[in-house]
Amino acid sequence: MSLTTFIPNDALKPYLRLLAISEATQETEYKVLPGTSLVMGFQYRGRLSTLENTALKPLDTAGITGLQDKFRVFKNSKDIGTVLVFFNETGAAYFFREPIHELFGESISLDNFVNKSWLNAIEEKLSEASTHQERINSIEQFLMARLQPIQTDTLVQSAIQQIQLAKGNIRISELAKQLYTSKSPLEKRFRKIVGASPKKFASIVRFNALLKSHSPEKSLTESGYEAGYFDQAHFIHDFKAFTGETPEGYFGKE
Repeated sequence: MSLTTFIPNDALKPYLRLLAISEATQETEYKVLPGTSLVMGFQYRGRLSTLENTALKPLDTAGITGLQDKFRVFKNSKDIGTVLVFFNETGAAYFFREPIHELFGESISLDNFVNKSWLNAIEEKLSEASTHQERINSIEQFLMARLQPIQTDTLVQSAIQQIQLAKGNIRISELAKQLYTSKSPLEKRFRKIVGASPKKFASIVRFNALLKSHSPEKSLTESGYEAGYFDQAHFIHDFKAFTGETPEGYFGKE
């Protein structure tokens, strides 16, 4: 499987982390762990499915996946090609009128949000394109047409920054105090724009910080403590939910 990444154009940089084209000639099964980006995908050839309890569930050819708090297993057909759009933490809210938290844990067809004839047109352009750059240009044009001029929520932006600085190890009540607000309005505004509650988002940030910081020189207990896990059972439970494996099993493969 190959993944070619592209930097968004200047107009889209405030909202997107990156764009990418994923291609594979052989049937492949792989695991994706939770992250902080909503992802939009356009399959221009082949078919991608999720594997749920040994059953294959085909994904729509054009869809968006919300934030997840559990790992997912995907399986692609032979000779597949997909354009992927990775939004930054608040970026998707500028392209969808619907509250972003409604996408949490879901993969939903874009025809729930976009006119079907418009989707058919973009899918036709992608399948007929002869180069990756042509496909990226088509997706950028599609996104530019959907971009909405909404006001940036500085409270939510500040909350994201504080959570990331703390590597997810922060109490939401304390976060609200730092931002001179109360917990309830912070949670409501955060969920609408980011796609998850501050607590859930922080747990995803904490998990990814743990994966990034762990090294063979550290014990798993030490890495767990650094991430704010002071109860071993809680650490193992969360780790298995995020990866499907125990910490020993996951890091033992490295």
